[in-house]
Amino acid sequence: MNSNEIRQQLRIKRRSLTLSQQQQAAQSLATLIKESAFFQKAKRVGLYLANDGEIDPSIILSLADGLGKQCFLPVLDPKLTNSLYFASFTANSILEPNRYGILEPVDVESEILSPKNIDVLFMPLVGFDRSGNRIGMGGGYYDRTLAFMKEIEKPPLTLVGLAHSGQEVPQISSQSWDIPLHLIATEKEIICVRPR
Repeated sequence: MNSNEIRQQLRIKRRSLTLSQQQQAAQSLATLIKESAFFQKAKRVGLYLANDGEIDPSIILSLADGLGKQCFLPVLDPKLTNSLYFASFTANSILEPNRYGILEPVDVESEILSPKNIDVLFMPLVGFDRSGNRIGMGGGYYDRTLAFMKEIEKPPLTLVGLAHSGQEVPQISSQSWDIPLHLIATEKEIICVRPR
């Protein structure tokens, strides 16, 4: 199967999870993340708002906020094709759906941050393998936004892919533009792919 066929099957699989299964997975994921050293050390955390059956990091977002960490959400960059920037998020942030129906901060006063200045970035996945390769939604937004990672020997940013354990596949063919993950976290485990 090619990436598009795998993507389609995995999206159907994660959308088929019941609300109860989704809530349990989100809670189990948050418990694992809360106890991890990389999360405890982080001061600036990038997350996403779940869509299309993605594992929900909203509990992690609440934990981070409660611990005084600065939280940032991705926003479609209107100036760069298929690219993102990150806007600060608090409980008072105003959110509006983007062209994909995903909520984004729209506050004029939101702090804008380059991913270079984020300590830990939690990314949604459609599929993953244990080598740190990922299948996203197909738009290349994260790969374009994180292209700088290939130019820096030891970037400070830790990339953590979040997924349901059922989204694991044996092997994903990587492309030259793909940005590999450092860690993958599911409701069952945290997989260390590239030690920091």
